[in-house]
Amino acid sequence: MITVLVRVTHGPEALAATLSALVPAVAAGLVGDAVILTDEQDDILTKVADAAGATLVTAQRGSWIEGAKAARRDWLLCLDDGDIPQEGWIRVLDRFVALSKPERGLARMRRQRAGMVNALVNLFAPSSVRGGDLVHRRVLMNEVKARMPVRLSATIERDPVFG
Repeated sequence: MITVLVRVTHGPEALAATLSALVPAVAAGLVGDAVILTDEQDDILTKVADAAGATLVTAQRGSWIEGAKAARRDWLLCLDDGDIPQEGWIRVLDRFVALSKPERGLARMRRQRAGMVNALVNLFAPSSVRGGDLVHRRVLMNEVKARMPVRLSATIERDPVFG
């Protein structure tokens, strides 16, 4: 099982879109819990988190590390609100988690972008953890150094409403 960390930057509607996309993974037994990261307290986010059975954490700029501290599982799927994993992602992540050691602890889902834009982002973007990454808690907490990110065959898209 994994914990999903969701950073909120677009508000409760984007958060609800991402959380609803995770329901099949909960039913399949992949997702065990969720942590919602926000940089300030918000009554509506508190209600959404409570309704989803998620933990709400206030962290500076939605820090993944603060989310990892609140997570109940060792493997963490990092998402930004408005991210929607695409068909087949549950099987891909379940297999990776079952077969990987913490040292192999960083895997990246593909993002749907225009061909050249995607190539440039992958080439020049820092290898730090970002939305769409599956990371082991020990890697995120700098207890273990991860190797280069593993490219997963799973895809993630942004809900077009939240760009």
